[in-house]
Amino acid sequence: MTAKSKEEEKFKNLLEKRRLKYTFDRKAIYGEVMRLSGHFNADSLYERFRNQGLRIGRDTVYRTLPLLLESGVIQKSAGKSKREFFERTSARGHHDHLMCVRCGKIVEFKCPEIEVLQSKIFSEYSFHPICHDHRLFGICRNCA
Repeated sequence: MTAKSKEEEKFKNLLEKRRLKYTFDRKAIYGEVMRLSGHFNADSLYERFRNQGLRIGRDTVYRTLPLLLESGVIQKSAGKSKREFFERTSARGHHDHLMCVRCGKIVEFKCPEIEVLQSKIFSEYSFHPICHDHRLFGICRNCA
């Protein structure tokens, strides 16, 4: 089974668990997300559908993104505005972000120790992990 079909199965399983259907719109949203390689927000995704002439509602996009997030297909990401940004989890694997509060520079990083610590905290408080949004804010070398 390919990574894409595994992700699609996870998404379908979550929908089934929630007693939601894998509608044409949800399938189109899933497919479009899988074609993206960078960061996106709900409005930019909605605009892509409008530009393609597809009549997928903005509300449907906004309601589907949390389902994709919970199923692990996408993760929260960082962008240059206050909107929530996302990216495909499989694009570069899970990672976190450093953000400069002066110039808006975003640096992606991976830290296995943070992942281990998060797992320990989830366990300690009897939480089942779904996703996390880890952004560290500071001032980059160029702005310091």
